[in-house]
Amino acid sequence: MTIFLSRHGRTEWSVQGRYAGVSDIPLDEVGRGQARLLADWARGAELTGVVSSPLLRARDTATDAARAAGLPLRTDPRLRELDFGDAEGLRRAEMDPEAVRRFEADPVTDFLPGGEDPVDAVERVTGCLRELDAAGRVLVVAHNTILRLALCGLLDIPLADYRRRLPLIEHGTVTELAFGPGGPALRCFNSPIR
Repeated sequence: MTIFLSRHGRTEWSVQGRYAGVSDIPLDEVGRGQARLLADWARGAELTGVVSSPLLRARDTATDAARAAGLPLRTDPRLRELDFGDAEGLRRAEMDPEAVRRFEADPVTDFLPGGEDPVDAVERVTGCLRELDAAGRVLVVAHNTILRLALCGLLDIPLADYRRRLPLIEHGTVTELAFGPGGPALRCFNSPIR
């Protein structure tokens, strides 16, 4: 099985540096263009499935890709972004400085106040990815933090290192994972869609 992970297209909050998490933010014009590029890529990718987070920004990014691949779009709530709790909608400069300091030191033990425990998030998202059709090529459209956490969970990278080892999943890129008898292998990371 091969899974292609793609972050949703850009949003206004992405540009502003706001934590979107579970907030349902639409794509901006650049994000809609990134969704069209993903659809062009999907047309020739020989996909057997397209699944997305139910949040609007991911679903709208995945809709054109599914259509271009001639496949139905499935959504799965386990692919939604990490809930950032009290940080939802805020920029870092607007957050409690001590909470930010602790979060930057260890984002798993000291996740953002009121937010979702990253350990629980990894369980839900990796469970979803492992349930995908074992014989196919599946595009998964989700979110920056949840995809990085999933990669850590699947590739045995310590979760506390997710921000340092995988600093960002860029908009308009594809990350490829191959699943074989020895477990998942990372084939490419943040590969630009052309």
